[in-house]
Amino acid sequence: MTVWQSNRFKKSYKKLPANKLTAVNRALQTVIDNPDIGEKKTGNLSWLRVHKFKFSQQQILIAYRLDGENLTFLDLGSHENFYRDLSRN
Repeated sequence: MTVWQSNRFKKSYKKLPANKLTAVNRALQTVIDNPDIGEKKTGNLSWLRVHKFKFSQQQILIAYRLDGENLTFLDLGSHENFYRDLSRN
């Protein structure tokens, strides 16, 4: 499996504080190990899957797309405006 990162994901990942990096890295590894773990969206985001996890009482979402053997991480962040920003692209 080939893993890719979008520019939006790279930017969000780079802005993370050090204390969140280990939790995010664990969640990313979980998605890589089992890409079907994320919730498949419907409607105009039907091509998208989202894996949700909590870090110190805050829910963090990881958006990704699975195309055959390609896994592309698209975005990372809190729920606020998350889907709206993804649907614009």
